[in-house]
Amino acid sequence: MEIKDVLFVVSACIQAFIMIYGAYYFVVSMFGWSNRKTNKQPDKNDIHTFAMIVAAHNEEVVIGEMVKSLKELDYPKEAYDIFVVADNCTDSTADKAREAGAIVFERSNDELKGKGHALEWMFDKIYNMDKKYDFVSIFDADNLVNKEFLTEMNKEINKGYDVVQGSVDSKNPFDTWVTTAYSISFWVVSRLFQNARYNINVTCQLSGTGFCVSVPLLKEIGWGATCLTEDMEFTAKLALMGKKVGWAHKAVIYDEKPLTFKASWRQRIRWMQGHADVASRFAGKLFVRAIKKGDLSAFDCCVYLMQPLKIFVLGIATLIGFFTLFNIPGVSDHIFTYNHLFNLFIKDMDVAKSFAQVFSILTMFYIPLVVTYERRVINMKLIWSYLIFGIYTLTWIPITIIGWLNKHKTEWSHTEHSRSMSIEEMEQNNKK
Repeated sequence: MEIKDVLFVVSACIQAFIMIYGAYYFVVSMFGWSNRKTNKQPDKNDIHTFAMIVAAHNEEVVIGEMVKSLKELDYPKEAYDIFVVADNCTDSTADKAREAGAIVFERSNDELKGKGHALEWMFDKIYNMDKKYDFVSIFDADNLVNKEFLTEMNKEINKGYDVVQGSVDSKNPFDTWVTTAYSISFWVVSRLFQNARYNINVTCQLSGTGFCVSVPLLKEIGWGATCLTEDMEFTAKLALMGKKVGWAHKAVIYDEKPLTFKASWRQRIRWMQGHADVASRFAGKLFVRAIKKGDLSAFDCCVYLMQPLKIFVLGIATLIGFFTLFNIPGVSDHIFTYNHLFNLFIKDMDVAKSFAQVFSILTMFYIPLVVTYERRVINMKLIWSYLIFGIYTLTWIPITIIGWLNKHKTEWSHTEHSRSMSIEEMEQNNKK
């Protein structure tokens, strides 16, 4: 086989992979628009007890407002307690948390660093307390939560879920173009993927913060999620057991997004290192379970873990598109393009091109439609965000490559937070 033939076959496989992957998520996303299952009331109304655990490392600036937002929940006060794990802190995080009303445990361990290890340490403390809890709920120190958080979580638990993820929103969506890009990603994920999975009875993905886990289940299977993306690791572990993560769309957690591209770059590389690590350990097992047991949750989780591969292939496809666009001699003529695809299935090229143009236009407006629907307000910052979101998306290509190459490195890169904000201030700012 000549080089030109190899190039054609490879480009054809890449295009097919991207189309199938994209089609799968597009079909899934169609189920995200309904709130029917979210609005359905459970058959029972049990009041469960919660241990609210906030993991904090040098978070003296933000920890106070986080604890205050938890204290103001519309849920029986006797049914939950707030715990802060001051993990390897060298500032006044512990003191600030106590002043705000939290029960504080201070942890020092120079070898086992990171949120996953801190949580595992804290869970053991919870198990051995005189007071027993039905669920633990996990948060980051920079979060704020809406008042209905536990009420909405409790509803989903009463529907039979042992693990429930809340909807992660942005605390500072319009601070910089970076925070806006982050926010768009989270709005889209919540509506089109998490809510969609919930509606088709497929396990949702844990998001690192704002989720609840049954204490008996946690005792039974253990935490054991101590990599750079402990949420993803625990989700995969649950999927292998056939346990589904529920979704509470109205239980909202507001997370502070990095202000600068440099901070974003570091954080997303850490995410991708952890993602690649979990994918290498769980994707194959999940695929086997999906085939043997016909488990759609295991299959969807496997597909999600393969996101780094999709982004890497998308980078190659972008390069192929560059060759095709500029008609580079000796290369462009041997690349599989959509024209070849249309020739296979549609003989009228004018019809095919019209179809492609219409589909491209609809795709362009899909994310703006989601974001506008979720925010329910249009302003100039939001319109600008549509234009710059593509730049943020493209930066995932080099991040994916770097993260995959460094997947075995487990050094924790802490994201610093330097802005204290109450939930009332946040809600007011986001209306502007």
